[in-house]
Amino acid sequence: MAAAQGRLSDGAGGMDEAKDTGEEPGQGGAPPLPFRAAVDALLGARLRPQIEVEPTSAPKRLAPFAYALEAAVVDGDQDLADGRLVLLHDPAGHDAWRGTFRLVTLVRAELEPEMAADPLLPDVCWSWLTGALAARGLTYGEPSGTVTRASSHYFGGLSERPSASQIEIRASWTPREQLGGVPDTASHLAAWCDLLAQVAGLPPAGPGDASVVTLPQRRGPQSR
Repeated sequence: MAAAQGRLSDGAGGMDEAKDTGEEPGQGGAPPLPFRAAVDALLGARLRPQIEVEPTSAPKRLAPFAYALEAAVVDGDQDLADGRLVLLHDPAGHDAWRGTFRLVTLVRAELEPEMAADPLLPDVCWSWLTGALAARGLTYGEPSGTVTRASSHYFGGLSERPSASQIEIRASWTPREQLGGVPDTASHLAAWCDLLAQVAGLPPAGPGDASVVTLPQRRGPQSR
């Protein structure tokens, strides 16, 4: 299994900033020990071999400190799903978070158009996230998010292309802090990867993941 990789930054902001793997001077001083410990745990996480992780720039306006990574579920030369995970930290605490850490995610995948029309789809997709966290025995607070589905239909010179539908999950939650004020970020990352795999249509990695709701009829390969 591949170890997680990512990039440490002193700020946090929007989820859609351009990737930047260069070095930048800090703006918030040296990262505090709990944040460094949380990032070290992320770096040591072991992931499913189908999930490829690479560094990405941490957004810069939501918290004094942030760490970001992005991942894709890959089967051969095909990406089945992709996403970004950002760890935010504000040592002074944040009223909306009810804690000093926050995890923010964006996950996307393509679906069959008929499945995108299913009225239960948003509830099923949200259950993938909560189910992945529950399967890992994780406690968290203040969850929030959106599930968005979009369809593209092609006309004129593009009319030969088949219609395409995409599901997008944006979510955030506050991981419960443990000894030393550090959350179990490695397990939260593993749960997030379980979510990615579920959205991609891969089978569960183990018995603990079997309770997560499965959505059939995904585009592309269903297993490796």
